[in-house]
Amino acid sequence: MSRIGYKVVELPEGVEVKRDGNMVTVKGPKGELTREFSDKITMKIDGSTVSFDRPSDDNKMKSLHGTTRANFNNMVEGVTNGFKKELELRGVGYRAQMKGKTLVLNVGYSHPVNFEEEEGIKFECPSQTQITVSGIDKEKVGDCAARIRETRKPEPYKGKGIRYVGEYVRRKEGKTGK
Repeated sequence: MSRIGYKVVELPEGVEVKRDGNMVTVKGPKGELTREFSDKITMKIDGSTVSFDRPSDDNKMKSLHGTTRANFNNMVEGVTNGFKKELELRGVGYRAQMKGKTLVLNVGYSHPVNFEEEEGIKFECPSQTQITVSGIDKEKVGDCAARIRETRKPEPYKGKGIRYVGEYVRRKEGKTGK
């Protein structure tokens, strides 16, 4: 059973937390994030620590307690260090490049696939087969990386496609494998 909700969140130097009802704003060196939390979970700010408490021990409250704490911790981590997801392209002729603030992917379709940078998200292409998605909001970074990967998922026979760095793609034998 997870007891992550009871862990205290330490605020690094330079991070400010403001609370206005259910809206919580975290401001740090990389930017500012605002999120609305449930009013059922109580939040206590004591100097450089933040703790969360729940009113009862039923399953909905337990899950909401841990989720609230994890989301707040991700906000603090994002405005302090930021988040990034790295993707790699595998396949003959598959490549990525930046044109201004647009990521252009050539992944075997008859047309290039374009992704515009959203607010708070930054794309980088260190090489033609690598993409880095970075930002301060963990949810947005993960969602954007997943949408890029969705354009050409890795297929199980040759392993071609867009995958996360370090992702293992289980390979299948073809018809002539036996």
